[in-house]
Amino acid sequence: MKVTKNRYLAGFGLIVMILALVRCVFPSVAEEKNVMSMSAACDSNKVKAEKEPEIVSLPAPISRFFDKEGNVVKHRIMSVPRYSDAFPDSNSVQLECANRHGVSPVDNRADAEHRKSELVYIASNPFYHVDPLKQSIPYLVPRAAVLLNDIGRAYFDSLQIKGVPLHKVIVTSVLRTREDIKKLRNHNGNATENSCHLYGTTFDICYNRYITVQEPGGPERRAVRNDTLKWILSEVLRDMRQQKRCYVKYEVKQGCFHITVR
Repeated sequence: MKVTKNRYLAGFGLIVMILALVRCVFPSVAEEKNVMSMSAACDSNKVKAEKEPEIVSLPAPISRFFDKEGNVVKHRIMSVPRYSDAFPDSNSVQLECANRHGVSPVDNRADAEHRKSELVYIASNPFYHVDPLKQSIPYLVPRAAVLLNDIGRAYFDSLQIKGVPLHKVIVTSVLRTREDIKKLRNHNGNATENSCHLYGTTFDICYNRYITVQEPGGPERRAVRNDTLKWILSEVLRDMRQQKRCYVKYEVKQGCFHITVR
């Protein structure tokens, strides 16, 4: 017998009515099915839980300042073997970088005032101290200013992990004008006419003086030998140089590290 559309719909409706009548007469049929479904779902979740891998918590990384027992770790002061060997970068080497990253030489202070779009002002801050400048002005190109700030921060970090009271490094020379170079050469024959300081890429940090960081109203910090502070500073500068962030020349007569950003 051919099943027409009307017969199909009539049969489907009849089956639905029969199922509805069975559910009304025997409601427990639907309840048992739901219970079985819930039980099966619980069993399924249980199996999944058993198959999930156990989460293992990893030990926290050991701090550079504290060991796993919480005791303060003091790192040894190593310094560098020889300052002249560790920091051999001559003026000619630094001058190449100065020409690449610096501004054109500044004639005088009036000229420097018109270069503020190329230079940034630096001053004493929590990480370093700027000496009163007599033969230079406190300006650097941005990348050199960032380097100087990073040296000050890294120096603090090194002092801390070595258990040495905090001291600021002292900046003694920054950007020099042509006028400054001319005056400097009048009483310092070693001063070069084409100095890296002309380009705003170079600064000097002295190694025989430091500023002790004191707590306001707190006890006076214990004295630290300048040699100890110099050793730690040399480690910081060696690391910066090895990271190819700067060139460094150890200046014996001037008592400073001559640093040019790379």
